[in-house]
Amino acid sequence: MTGPAKIDAHQHFWRISRGDYDWMSDEVAEIRHDILPADLAPHLGRHDITGTVVVQAAGTVAETEFLLGLAQTCDFIKGVVGWIDLEAEDAPQTMDRLMQSPVFKGVRPMLQDIEDTNWITRPKVLSNLAALSDRGLRLDALVVPRHLEVLAKVAADLPDLAIVIDHCAKPEIFGGADAGADWREGMRRLAALPNVMCKVSGLANEAGSDWSAADLTAVVAHILEQFGADRVMWGSDWPVLNLVGDYDQWRTVSEQLFSRLSERDRAAVYGGTAKHFYGLECG
Repeated sequence: MTGPAKIDAHQHFWRISRGDYDWMSDEVAEIRHDILPADLAPHLGRHDITGTVVVQAAGTVAETEFLLGLAQTCDFIKGVVGWIDLEAEDAPQTMDRLMQSPVFKGVRPMLQDIEDTNWITRPKVLSNLAALSDRGLRLDALVVPRHLEVLAKVAADLPDLAIVIDHCAKPEIFGGADAGADWREGMRRLAALPNVMCKVSGLANEAGSDWSAADLTAVVAHILEQFGADRVMWGSDWPVLNLVGDYDQWRTVSEQLFSRLSERDRAAVYGGTAKHFYGLECG
């Protein structure tokens, strides 16, 4: 009898020669090379992970199409979260075209890189987010703490839009720092909105190269307390993770962070929540 699905709800692939990874400076030279499904497969096998959600790493529709192409020949890619221009008049038509692939599950605007914190409340963006919701697609929110208030407003104004917060909103925990009362309150307010979920991912990079479970315990405990396991999903953020650690280390530390959860709740965090949120076919 097959056990519950195990999903890595947040990982990336890229082919450097495509030329649209604008964020890949010399600071990330360690991962500035082609990284494709064959590179991830051994990690998934070691941890009995049956599927992944691959997330955009460039602000172009062409990169989304590249990821959808990878999914055609890679059985473990169960979902693709891509990018579209949410200020474009033809964004709904782009959604419809990308939805011809059943693994296209949602979009991720790169909010952390947009100077205007309130960009997501622009009328055309809100209109296109409503179109996203109408199509049953989801929003991955790549945000930092300055976005928490405005994201809560959008989530409240668009209650049918399914939103997942990437990387716990990147709390400022570098070098053992406390995430802060503002982050805790912002996440509490978001958790009060039933259409919002959260990914436990990317935290190692926020903590810095000497990170350990102790650096992340308070953040993860707050997320689990506020959202509950049925609205929390685990992701590796691989291969960005490799800048400060590796897949095995993150999985081992995650086991410590989730050690107090029941077997049922662990199954939700490690796959059930992602399967439900993204509508993944993992049979």
